[in-house]
Amino acid sequence: MKHIRICLMTLVVAAAAIGVAACRRGAEQAVEEEPLLLLEDQGDAKVSGGSSGPVADNSRCYVCHINFDGEGLTAMHAKGDVGCEDCHGASDKHCSDEDNITPPDKMFAKAAINSFCKGCHPNSKLSEGKNYCVECHGKHRMEHRTRKWDKETGELLEDDKVRMLTDEMLKEK
Repeated sequence: MKHIRICLMTLVVAAAAIGVAACRRGAEQAVEEEPLLLLEDQGDAKVSGGSSGPVADNSRCYVCHINFDGEGLTAMHAKGDVGCEDCHGASDKHCSDEDNITPPDKMFAKAAINSFCKGCHPNSKLSEGKNYCVECHGKHRMEHRTRKWDKETGELLEDDKVRMLTDEMLKEK
């Protein structure tokens, strides 16, 4: 009886191992076959066809700003190999600040949006009744903000005081 239990347990463990290995192989194949999201036609991005050249890699920013993955303005520019860093700078300090109290290198107050966009799109004109490029080209805003900075000075204006790092973790740094 004890010998039968050992044999059955061995069979169960072997079957589980084979199942896990098969599952992993299937998942790896699915990942390899799945196209990159930015290469697919984005729903609200007004872009005809896919990218014919390099596509910007915004994955570093999407770690925290996943809401911009697939957003019209972001997707359209990424297909043209223009990434977050091209407009907002490398923002290394912002990216490494787990408490998110360090602003990105570049932010744009409403008054600065159009002049910045015209740096790459000099012949673009605003549609009648519109004041800013982003009124027609993507909803490039954070829906929910826990921090707000002055977009010209980078000064922290509003902060919900929720921190990822505890006081003890900060002392260890």
